[in-house]
Amino acid sequence: MRRNDVAAGVASATRSGLRVRLRPTMLSDLDFVESVENDPANRPFITPWERVQHEGAIRIPDFRHFIAEAGEGWPSAGFVILQGCRNPHGAVELKRIVVQPKGLGYGRALVRLLAEMAFRDLGAHRFWLDVKENNARALALYRDEGFVQEGRLRDSVKSGDGWQSLIVLSMLRDEHAARFVASAAAAEEKP
Repeated sequence: MRRNDVAAGVASATRSGLRVRLRPTMLSDLDFVESVENDPANRPFITPWERVQHEGAIRIPDFRHFIAEAGEGWPSAGFVILQGCRNPHGAVELKRIVVQPKGLGYGRALVRLLAEMAFRDLGAHRFWLDVKENNARALALYRDEGFVQEGRLRDSVKSGDGWQSLIVLSMLRDEHAARFVASAAAAEEKP
């Protein structure tokens, strides 16, 4: 991905034949964003935003709001939001990632693409996120991709008649670079 691509908001990745790309979310995409966010398969794991919050994230320069496209013909496969893109301390947050359909590897490919974007193109020192403690699938993915658990925000999200904790995870620039070098070395060793 070229620096001009990030300025234009275009990013793509290919992994084992799996193709994903990001394009800037347009206001005309917000019906799709809201439908994915409010899908019963996703609702337990996120706190849906109001439309005006998504509109703000599209317009405010500190955010990057993208539609994820994947597969043949590039249909919409979810959306992602980065926050802190102008953070003077180099801390970029993966604010939201919602992928649909699930189980096809799009989430993993997008997490890798977003980490690359955060470190290489946005100059992040730290790429971080929080995830609801009951989202075992996401926690496993983030840990597998090299995110380190930093802590737990106890009972920080109201959920029905109870509370849920958030798990805070992050990856530092040097950790990402080491994973990239190890991955490249492993790829060279394959026959």
